[in-house]
Amino acid sequence: MTYGYIRVSTSHQNLENQQMEIEKFCQLNGLKIDSWIEEKISGTKRPENRKLGKILMSSAHSGDLIICTEISRFGRSLIMIMNVLQHFLENGVKVWTIKDGYRLGNDIQSKVLAFAFGLSAEIERQLISERTKVGLNRVRREGKHIGRKKGQKSTIYKLSQSSDYIKKEILQGRTKTSLARELGVSWKTLDRHLCRIMFKN
Repeated sequence: MTYGYIRVSTSHQNLENQQMEIEKFCQLNGLKIDSWIEEKISGTKRPENRKLGKILMSSAHSGDLIICTEISRFGRSLIMIMNVLQHFLENGVKVWTIKDGYRLGNDIQSKVLAFAFGLSAEIERQLISERTKVGLNRVRREGKHIGRKKGQKSTIYKLSQSSDYIKKEILQGRTKTSLARELGVSWKTLDRHLCRIMFKN
């Protein structure tokens, strides 16, 4: 089975250019796409929340081939791309990219790469965790407070003290934007609070 994977980040972008490029590549190399996986979604979304994970990563089997225009179509971060490639290579799925020229398959070199991808992703996760800890420790050393100030009430708590007033104003036709401005919260916060107080038992 040969899959063509194409992705753009927004609904305003066009998938056709990637599809045409893959079709041209297939013609030159005597290949035929059996199934297209198309999605208009940001590469920052985790694979399991995209067709990439829900369809392709669960459907592709050993010996299958995935063709895409470039490796960045799999994700926006190095960790994400490496995890995706590691999954495919460990399951014997070949990955070919046109612009990058990658030909990853079921051979020793690709198995070594799969291990390297997994190791690199783990190292990157550890580095991010370490950088986060270092940053938090630096902030603490500088005497800065992390999180909500002691004794400070959340916006939801503050709104709960004004529930009756909020109900009355809304029922009298007051706009959420105007009321939110008066209460010093965003209209989204006010809207969430309204849902709680209007529909609670």
